[in-house]
Amino acid sequence: MYKRQTKIMSDIGMSSMTDLVFLLLIFFLITSTLVNPNALKLLLPKSTNQISDKATVSVSIKDWHDGNYSYYINGDDKTALSFEEVEDALVGQLQSEEDPTFAIYADESVPVKEVVACMNIAKRNHYKVILATSPE
Repeated sequence: MYKRQTKIMSDIGMSSMTDLVFLLLIFFLITSTLVNPNALKLLLPKSTNQISDKATVSVSIKDWHDGNYSYYINGDDKTALSFEEVEDALVGQLQSEEDPTFAIYADESVPVKEVVACMNIAKRNHYKVILATSPE
C-alpha cells in the first residue's frame, strides 16, 4: 500500500477573503459618493473669502424696498434686468464655459425666495452657484 506523504490541510485561506472584503469596501465607498440627491450645488465661501472655484459671471440682486427687485449681470449697473430676463442672460454668458459657475450677490434685505429663484436657474441649467458673503 502506498501512503500519502502530505496531509490534507483543513485550514481555510483567509487572504482571498480579506481581498474580497476590501474590494467590496472600495466599491461601496466609490458608489456612495456618486449618489447625488436632488439638491443645488452650492459653493458657500467662508468669511475669509477663500474659495476654490471662481465665478465667471455674477448676478446682483438689488432691493428697492418697495417690493421690486432689479437684477444685474456682471455688475453692469446701467442695464437692470427683470427676473424673466436673467436666465436667458446667464445662458448666453455661460454657454461656452467648461465648468459654468456664477455668483449671487444679494442685498441683506433681499428675501430668501429671490435668491432661491436664482439658485433654481442654476439647477435647471446644471450650473454651480457661489453665494457671495461679506467678510466678518
